[in-house]
Amino acid sequence: MLKRTGTVVAAAAVAALALPADAHAAAIACGGSVSTQGISGNGCISAERWKDGHVFMRNITAHTVLTNTRPHASSVEYEAYFRVVSGGHWVKIGNGRTVVQRRSTVGPIAIGSTDRVCGPVNVKVEILVHVRPAGGAWSNWSSAATSQCQT
Repeated sequence: MLKRTGTVVAAAAVAALALPADAHAAAIACGGSVSTQGISGNGCISAERWKDGHVFMRNITAHTVLTNTRPHASSVEYEAYFRVVSGGHWVKIGNGRTVVQRRSTVGPIAIGSTDRVCGPVNVKVEILVHVRPAGGAWSNWSSAATSQCQT
């Protein structure tokens, strides 16, 4: 029962972290969690629409939420890739490293972003994120997606 309560509390904390603090900030949507050696990460995505002259653009940003269940602080590396789902190829948009204190969660941390022209349809875009403790093995991939040009 205690383990299940802890899981629910952790999920609520991740959901609360994904809410923007600024009313004008883009909402952040997170995918499933992946883990390796006591470090877990969620791939998260945000998209913000803007206009350049007469052309509507979209800024897509990859984020991660990191959790350390280890009894000591850990340096954690992460990287993100991006693609347009319909026929796009994967492109690395960023990577980084941070220290996550023992038994704690940090994030969302912005990893990288890309600007895209809004097409004639609401194109779906996707990011992949994976994490690893310094010197350890990479986790599997966590993905998140959004429509590129929704209002």
